Amino acid sequence: MKQAEYIQSIEIQALWDGGRHIRWNLNPEVNILSGINGVGKSTIINHAVAALKKIERGEADAGDTVQGVTIRLYPEQAKTIKIDVIRSFDRPLINGNLLEKLADSRVKTELDWQIYKLQKAYLDYQVTLSNKIIEILTTTTSADEQMRQAALLSGPKTKFQNIIDELLRDTNKTIDRKSNEIQFIQGRQRLTPYQLSSGEKQLLVIMLTALIENGEHYALLMDEPEISLHIEWQKQLISLIRELNPNAQIILSTHSPALIMDGWMDCVTEVEDVVVTD
Repeated sequence: MKQAEYIQSIEIQALWDGGRHIRWNLNPEVNILSGINGVGKSTIINHAVAALKKIERGEADAGDTVQGVTIRLYPEQAKTIKIDVIRSFDRPLINGNLLEKLADSRVKTELDWQIYKLQKAYLDYQVTLSNKIIEILTTTTSADEQMRQAALLSGPKTKFQNIIDELLRDTNKTIDRKSNEIQFIQGRQRLTPYQLSSGEKQLLVIMLTALIENGEHYALLMDEPEISLHIEWQKQLISLIRELNPNAQIILSTHSPALIMDGWMDCVTEVEDVVVTD
């Protein structure tokens, strides 16, 4: 089944009473939905996510109207698209069955749960990376070429580690580069990701999600990702995601001016601009 490169548009029928609909035309790179609290930003993102998950699971095709939502993809013949959804609220996990099944008792909040899943995906990412490097070493005879290609493959992982180290520099935390899992060193103490602050966890989730997609085309949807993030991190967020994966289509809602600094003002759409009245 052909995967899409990005989402062209999101249409939502009768989102509110009174015949008002949503028609949001998207660009392939960065799309920012802005507005005050209560204007409908999260509602739009949540409706789009529900429809996109059905498309991703093969329960509907792009172009179908799913619970009042129509998603159009590029290229038009594509039937599905890969998506990632990042939730920013670090609420306690309330799913008792899930907690009972988890072997790791440190997973207590929604951000912890996202980190738990990403740790597994990060291990898979490293296995794939190692296999590619082994293939280079067995099929390339020139030592210089082996080093060049291996460094090229390892570049995104190294970039991710450098980004996290730089962002956490003021708290003297660094990623333990000898560990297969994400672990941190702070002075003489070793920390798990679950011991980070909410803002640090949120930042790690966003950057790690961008890394493990491994440069592939996908849509990254986030609802107010600036929550808990330091203002300096907010300013850099979009650029850092794009640096780790320039093929990620970013779709997010926000009411933070800091997030649209650093050259993203042209990517901002106000909620009122996507509302169509019959």
